[in-house]
Amino acid sequence: MFYPAEAEALAAGVDASLAKAKLSELEPKAVIAPHAGHVYSGDIAGSAYGLLARRRGEIKRVVLLGPTHRLPVRGLALSPADAWETPLGAQAVDTAARDRLAQREHVTIAPEPFAGEHSLEVHLPFIQRALGEVEVLPILVGQPLPGQVADVLDEVWGGPETAIIVSSDLSHFHDYETARAKDSETTAGIERLASEVCTPDRACGCYPIDGLLEQARRRDLRVTALDVRNSGDTQGGRERVVGYGSFAFEYAHTARLDETARKTLLDVCRAVLRQASADGGAAPRLNLQGGMTRPLVAQRACFVTLNINGQLRGCRGSIQPHRPLIVDAADNAWRSGFDDPRFPPLTPEELETLELHVSILSTPRRIACASEAELVEALRPDVDGLILRDAQRSSLFLPSVWEQIPDRLAFVRNLKLKAGLPADHWSPAMECFRFVTESFGDR
Repeated sequence: MFYPAEAEALAAGVDASLAKAKLSELEPKAVIAPHAGHVYSGDIAGSAYGLLARRRGEIKRVVLLGPTHRLPVRGLALSPADAWETPLGAQAVDTAARDRLAQREHVTIAPEPFAGEHSLEVHLPFIQRALGEVEVLPILVGQPLPGQVADVLDEVWGGPETAIIVSSDLSHFHDYETARAKDSETTAGIERLASEVCTPDRACGCYPIDGLLEQARRRDLRVTALDVRNSGDTQGGRERVVGYGSFAFEYAHTARLDETARKTLLDVCRAVLRQASADGGAAPRLNLQGGMTRPLVAQRACFVTLNINGQLRGCRGSIQPHRPLIVDAADNAWRSGFDDPRFPPLTPEELETLELHVSILSTPRRIACASEAELVEALRPDVDGLILRDAQRSSLFLPSVWEQIPDRLAFVRNLKLKAGLPADHWSPAMECFRFVTESFGDR
């Protein structure tokens, strides 16, 4: 019903979808991919599997989670089968992990939920062609309690040998333009790790997506949409469409834009500063014409830092992602040059010697600490950026500040001074958050 029964035709179709994948520097630990018939969503799924295929041989196990469409399930369900068969051959199940998970109260082993269920099965040919002989752990997610999916993922997360794949389509049965608008909102929410946008009317796999987003927050992963379209783009009419999206989850501390994307960001920031200088400091309007790579329009928070002769000349930024990266960088470049209250507006002469750096922030994560000493002990010099909040006061240091303040206690106390607090201040209301950055720049 969802793909050809003949092995040769099935392999050819999957390989064609994999070949269309626009490969980038992304190295995902986990992906979200759609589960419609291959003629509808195969190319969108291929964009995710194309990235995983580069790790063929390294990946030994795939944990595959998807929603139930036919039989209601409370909690999570595992199949008793020791292998799953497609026209391309049999795929072994990780029975040891399955049997461990079966000990959990909210996990059951039963064949009935899997009968006729397509959300996992349609992925197997992609796994077989992209990754070869790997073990799979198929998990159907019904109506779990909060945290159950994330906790199961925690147990089977593993290392580089394990890939996590969540199966989900996006909006269902809207007209083309309505679907595009809803799916765009859902895409932005997933990139921001915002679970509240993943509701059943936006993604049929909302519960496994929610569990993966919780793991992304715990483990500091960065999400990039790879391909978001609908059946009106791929096959069929536009009166009543189904949305499809693929997403890559990679560790923030190793995530990198490719050199072309970095150059584009820096060029845009420089153009904004030159235009603003020519217009008396007015903020230029950014006119995006499309055609940019997905990482440039992913929801990101960044800081733009300006230096002249090694001395700070302006620095402004965003802490939480709330708009496309290229828009955030352009606006923060202007603010650094013309709206940093510590400095006068840039002059045309200064532009000639300006050093420009962009720092892309990971999602801030709370540091559990009850005292200054515990905070100091928890910090990782040269790695962690730090945010401190107490009542109405807050302040932030980028990881680059460790170059000037390498001592951990001095790092913390200088940040408190920056917030307008006494250096030795501490209170029960103090909140501390860490983040990492991807930083790059040039003259």
